[in-house]
Amino acid sequence: MRVGDGRTQPAAEHSASKRRDRDASLLQPCHHLHETSKKRRLLAETETLALEPLSTYTPTLPTNYAPSSHSSLHTHKKHKNHHLRKTSTADADRNWVYSTRDLSLHKDKIVLVSYNILAVENASKHPNLYSRVPPKYLDWDHRKKLLCEEISQYSASILCFQEVDRFCDLDNLLQKDGFRGVYQARTGEACDGCAIFWKNELFTLLHQESIEFQMFGLRNNVAQLCVLKMTQDQPSSIQDTKASLAFQSRRLLVGNIHVLFNPKRGDIKLGQIRLFLKKAHELSQEWGNIPVVLAGDFNSMPQSAMYQFLASAELDLQLHDRRNISGPICPLEYQPYRRRYNYAASFWSSVSRPPIYRWSCEELSLATGNEGVTQLRHPLKLCSAYRGVHGCGITRDNHGEPLATSYHSNFMGTVDYIWHTREVVPVRVLDTLPINILRQMGGLPSKKWGSDHLALVCELAFAEDVINFCGICFIPFGQSISSTSSCSV
Repeated sequence: MRVGDGRTQPAAEHSASKRRDRDASLLQPCHHLHETSKKRRLLAETETLALEPLSTYTPTLPTNYAPSSHSSLHTHKKHKNHHLRKTSTADADRNWVYSTRDLSLHKDKIVLVSYNILAVENASKHPNLYSRVPPKYLDWDHRKKLLCEEISQYSASILCFQEVDRFCDLDNLLQKDGFRGVYQARTGEACDGCAIFWKNELFTLLHQESIEFQMFGLRNNVAQLCVLKMTQDQPSSIQDTKASLAFQSRRLLVGNIHVLFNPKRGDIKLGQIRLFLKKAHELSQEWGNIPVVLAGDFNSMPQSAMYQFLASAELDLQLHDRRNISGPICPLEYQPYRRRYNYAASFWSSVSRPPIYRWSCEELSLATGNEGVTQLRHPLKLCSAYRGVHGCGITRDNHGEPLATSYHSNFMGTVDYIWHTREVVPVRVLDTLPINILRQMGGLPSKKWGSDHLALVCELAFAEDVINFCGICFIPFGQSISSTSSCSV
């Protein structure tokens, strides 16, 4: 994510007391009880992270971690007790959070990483965004070493990178770890692009496509789509349809995108997402209705109309201002929705005369593909991986999304996501860092983290049956899904 004009740099912290008070207020919901407020202020003042009594386990990520095929539920029961832990910036480790569902029967699992790694050119052209970051932490030689060391800890199967302008460097380093990759540069004068890597011993690349949005009048951003097949031996005899479909599900469509930043051009941002989702659906159908995983920097907040469109598959443009499609500028100061499943449409239905925003014919054409259309829809039934695994209150917002996936001098908030269809289910996700820890760092990159974004990491399991983790009934894999069904969140 790059920040343009119109963003105000946060005020200096005049005292430790004021900093602690502000940190405490950021962790509180908008309409909270007095007792909860006192409790969270106390937690912030003592700089102690209290894990809330959720039914998830968040073990510290060891440097030699290797994924296990054992049930995440078994691990959760084994480590069910949480304790207060003193945390500082020196040991600000990220924690795995496990699903509470028993997914032990799901044998084939992958670990996918989505990471905006901060283009070298972008860092050098916007020094004001890194005024509190020591220059040595912005050095590419330092950062690429950190990035590769970090990625090696995740035992990743697939990597989706954004802001890549040193592809050859990454390719050479990752090839040593058994990865193969493809790259798509942005059009125009930009020097960076997107890259997808996969473990060569785990996957075979069957097909790849790129989208250059400039061809559709939608700026110079790009997206990638790859069809990958797990390299496993086909069973010698497949006699029933269910077994056959289960085998076919081991093909996966992976999408990677970096959406336009400009918050005032919601029409272009929606147009990019619309084309991305349309092409992903077409390829999924072409290759046998295979699962879809979409990762990237979407440059949109969890409380935005863009997020609503991705999650609910529809959006009435007349209810939204084009200049605010991607959400508020200061995400940590927004008034969060009190109910996780409430969006603008349900809100406006409760009032007699909702405001109607006017979009020009050109804006409608860019957003929907047709200047006479104001209702935008997409054919995929998507769920957010991080929302599918409940996290801790000190790292998640009211939507269940991370509070922050990016942090520099002018911005702290969530713009990165991993979306997936229901043929795969999240087993665990790597939680982000608490806000107070990020603020202590002063900004990213840092001594430990090689980008101004945090990597999103999710382990996904292939499912023979669709799991009811999005509030939808069980549907056997391979059967048609009603057009009225949706993963509304």
